[in-house]
Amino acid sequence: MGTLALDTEIMGSDIFLSLGLVELGNGVAGTPRILSLLSSLLERSVQKNEMLMESMQIKDVITIFHGSRAPTLGIRQYIDRIFKYAGCSPSCFIIAHIYMERFLQRMDVCLTSLNVHRLLITSIMVATKFVDDAFFNSAYYAKVGGVSTMELNRLEMKFLFSLDFRLYVSVETFRRYCSMLEKEAASGLQIERPPIQACRVKDNWSTKDDSACASTVAR
Repeated sequence: MGTLALDTEIMGSDIFLSLGLVELGNGVAGTPRILSLLSSLLERSVQKNEMLMESMQIKDVITIFHGSRAPTLGIRQYIDRIFKYAGCSPSCFIIAHIYMERFLQRMDVCLTSLNVHRLLITSIMVATKFVDDAFFNSAYYAKVGGVSTMELNRLEMKFLFSLDFRLYVSVETFRRYCSMLEKEAASGLQIERPPIQACRVKDNWSTKDDSACASTVAR
């Protein structure tokens, strides 16, 4: 297990219950609310960033996380697919969100439709390996994410080195991000804070939600 100490008392908070991060009884019924909130945040960030870049004619900084065209599979569908097949805890999506912001700020890269999918599968995989007691190997996550194992390994190494392998997330930081997502949901507006940035890449991620998860990323 990672160094994020989410003990029973801490996770008993109403906000964690609201986001679906705590199991009640024999488990959580349905889909954790955090999935819809995170996908909504990312979708708005991508849209806002791409509109800004287009209006100001700003060229994107291309990284290995960029594809040649945007996937046909939407962000919400993609997050749901990862949750369904990866078997990671809901908390991993909060941790992955924190990692993504750290990466984008350190690399001075915009979040766009061209890189958001690869950043998602990479950050969620890294978060799962760091936080959860049990997890799959990289080859399995590659199938879930629609990329090759070789590519995901490259993405993971780039991601980790860009973060200087600093994966620790304090309980205070975790709680703060949960609160921001909760407040954003209540207001329906994006909270003013260092934005998740965007760029525009398009990949043919399959819209079919099957367990095979064949490679769907166009180069």
